[in-house]
Amino acid sequence: MCMRRCLVGLTFCTCYLASYLTNKYVLSVLKFTYPTLFQGWQTLIGGLLLHVSWKLGWAEINSSSRSDVLTWLPASVLFVGIIYAGSRALSRLAIPVFFTLHNVAEVIICGHQKCFQKEKTSPAKICSALFLLAAAGCLPFNDSQFDPDGYFWAVIHLFCVGAYKILQKSQKPNALSDIDQQYLNYLFSVVLLAFASHPTGDLLSVLDFPFLYFYRFHGSCCASGFLGFFLMVSTVKLKSLMSPGQCAAWIFFAKPPARRPWRGLAGFLRAEGLLNTGKVGSQAAGGEHRPGLWSSLSRR
Repeated sequence: MCMRRCLVGLTFCTCYLASYLTNKYVLSVLKFTYPTLFQGWQTLIGGLLLHVSWKLGWAEINSSSRSDVLTWLPASVLFVGIIYAGSRALSRLAIPVFFTLHNVAEVIICGHQKCFQKEKTSPAKICSALFLLAAAGCLPFNDSQFDPDGYFWAVIHLFCVGAYKILQKSQKPNALSDIDQQYLNYLFSVVLLAFASHPTGDLLSVLDFPFLYFYRFHGSCCASGFLGFFLMVSTVKLKSLMSPGQCAAWIFFAKPPARRPWRGLAGFLRAEGLLNTGKVGSQAAGGEHRPGLWSSLSRR
C-alpha cells in the first residue's frame, strides 16, 4: 500500500511538472497568447478522454440530478476563471513567481475557515499562511522584470482558486464525486470558452499566429491536453488514497522542481542562440522550423 501511494505521488509530481513546463513553453516561448482557444482545447481533450474512459469502464461518472448540477454551476464558472486567468498570468510571469502567488489561495481558504466557519486553526497553519502572504507581498518589490498585467491576472487566478476550493468543500459529501465535478467543469468550460473566443478576438487573431502550422506547436498543444488530463486523474487518485495533509505535502513537493528544469531549458535555448527576439521574427518570416525564446523568459 505504501509503495502504491509513492507511485501515485511520483506520477502526480511528474504530470504536474510536465504539464506546467509544456504550458509555459506554448504560452511564453511560442507566444500563443489566446487563452480561450488554448484552454478550450485543453478542456475539450480532457472532456473527450474522460468520456471515453467512462464508456470503456475505466472511470465512473454517475448520472447526477439536475439540482446537483445547478448547485455545482458556480464552481464551474470559477474553474473557467482559474484556467483563463492562470493562462494569462503564466504567459507573463516566471514559473517560481506564478507558483508563489498561486499558493496564496491557501491563505484565502484558511481565512474563510477561521472567520466564517469558526473552525479551530492550528498556530502552525496560521504561521504558514502568514509566511505565504508575506512571500507573495515581497515579490513585486524584488521582481526585476515586474509585469503589472501578469500580477493582475495572477491575483484573479488565486482568488478563483480559493473560492473554488471553498465551494468544493461546502458540497454535500455524496452529491458529486471528484470525477463528476471535473466532467461538468470540462463540459461547461468548452461551451463557455467556445462562445467567448469570438468576442475576445482570439478566434480571428489566431490566424496571424506565426507558428500556426509549426510541428512543435501542434505537438506541444497535444501534449498539454493529454498531460492536463493525466494530471487530473493522478490528482483524483492522490486524494482518494491519501489524507488532505499528505496530498498537500505532495503538491508542495511537486512545485519547487519546476523551477530547475525551466532554468535548464532556458539555458539550453540560450546556448543555441534562440533567445533573440529579432531572430525569432526572422525565422518565422523565413519559414524556418525553429522558434526562438523571447528574452523575457530568462527570468530568474
